[in-house]
Amino acid sequence: MRDNWICLDCLENGKRDTAQDICPRCGSSRTRCHTELNNLKIGHVDCDAFYASVEKRDNPLLRMNPVLVGGTTYRGVVTSPCYIARRFGCRSAMPIWKAKKLCPDAILIRPDIKKYQDVANKVRTLMLQITPLVEPISIDEAFLDLTGTETLHKGGAAQTLAKLALRIEKEVGITVSIGLSHNKFLSKIASNMDKPRGFSVIGVEETLEFLEHQPIEIISGVGPSLQEQLKRDGITSIGALRRQSISFLTDQYGKIGKQLWNYANGVDNRPVTPNRRRKSISAEVTLSSDVNDIKTLKPLLWSLCEKVSERTRDAGFAAQVVILKLKTSKFQTITRRRKLTHPTQIAEKIWQQAFHLLVSEVTGSEFRLIGVGLSDLCDASLADPVDLVDPNIERLLKTEETIITIRKKYGTASIKRGRGMHRTSRVKSG
Repeated sequence: MRDNWICLDCLENGKRDTAQDICPRCGSSRTRCHTELNNLKIGHVDCDAFYASVEKRDNPLLRMNPVLVGGTTYRGVVTSPCYIARRFGCRSAMPIWKAKKLCPDAILIRPDIKKYQDVANKVRTLMLQITPLVEPISIDEAFLDLTGTETLHKGGAAQTLAKLALRIEKEVGITVSIGLSHNKFLSKIASNMDKPRGFSVIGVEETLEFLEHQPIEIISGVGPSLQEQLKRDGITSIGALRRQSISFLTDQYGKIGKQLWNYANGVDNRPVTPNRRRKSISAEVTLSSDVNDIKTLKPLLWSLCEKVSERTRDAGFAAQVVILKLKTSKFQTITRRRKLTHPTQIAEKIWQQAFHLLVSEVTGSEFRLIGVGLSDLCDASLADPVDLVDPNIERLLKTEETIITIRKKYGTASIKRGRGMHRTSRVKSG
C-alpha cells in the first residue's frame, strides 16, 4: 500500500511505496509518512514548554541555558521547565527546591501571565485562520477540527497543520507539537509523542494495536488517585482496561467507567467545540514559610480577592460561588466554598465570604499555600444588582470603580486598602 507523506519543513508532499525518510525537495529528515495521513481531520496543537519558550524567545541569552519558569522562592513550584532542564529530570509542578537540586544551574524566572496570554492570543488567531472549529483547553493548547477545509486550503488537514506550525514559528517565535487523529482523545496523545516540534499521527486502523500496551497514565483525566485504584485492580495498561466489561468499570469506578471503556477502545465522540465555557477563575500564593495565624494570612487573602475580582471583570464574567483553597504544611489540600445570593465582581464581597471561610480553618494547622477562586460564572451584566436588602452595594461599586480608575492611571501600587498593607517579610508569592 502506498503511504502518503509530507515534509514538515518545505511542505512538499505526495505518495511513496516505501517510507519517505528524506525530502527529495529540501533534503530535510523531518518527513512524516502514513497511509491515512490525508483522511484524518482532528488535530491537537500544543505549544512546546510554553512559558519557558516565550522567555527564551524574548531573551536570546537564555536559549542555551536550562530555564525554570515558576515561583521564585524554593517553596514555589515549577510552572514550565524548558527542554534543557527536562533532561535533568525537572518537571512541571515539581517543587523549586527539588528542580534546583536536579539542575543547580537552572535560571529561575517569575511567570509573566499577561505576556503569555498575549502570545497565546496570537497563536489562537493563526488557528482561527485555518478553521472556525478551535477549542482551547488551556492557555497553550487547543483542538482543531479541519473537516471540510480541504478546498479552502488546497490540501488535507496534515498539510494545513504543518503549515500552521511553520507560521507560528515564523510569526510568533515559538514552536508547537501537533497530533493528528480521528478523535480528540487520540490527537492529544499523539501531540505528546514527539516533542518538541513534533508531528505524530494515529490512524483508525492502528488504534487498538497502538493503545494495547500504553500505560493508563496517558488517559487525560486519570489522576493519581484513579491510577492507584486501577492498579490495585490489576489494570495497568489500556489493553487490560479494554478487556474489562462496561458494567464492571461502571460498578467499580462510577460514571467515568464508561468513558474509560470508550477511550480504551479508541472511541471518543466529543465534538470540537469553539468558545468552550470557562468554569472558574482563581489566584493563589505559595508562602515562603508555614503560617498558622490570621494576622499574616489576612492581607494575602485580600490581595487574592482583589486579583480574582479584576480577572473576573476583565474576562467579562460575574461569579456566584467563592472558593477558599489552603494547602497544609503536610501538603493536604483543603477546599471550602460559599454561594452568594447574587453573582458578583466586587472584591469586598468576595473577601467577606473568603475571610469567613478562612477563620473557620485557622485552628492551629500550618499552611504553605492560600488561594481564592470563583465559580458558577455568568455574564457580567448579571453582576451585583442594586438590592434594597443590601444598601451598601452602590457604595461598594462606586468605591471599586474609583480604585480601578486611579490604578489604571497611576499604577496598581498607587492606592491600597488598609487590610492589604500588612504583609510580613516571611510571606512571599511562589
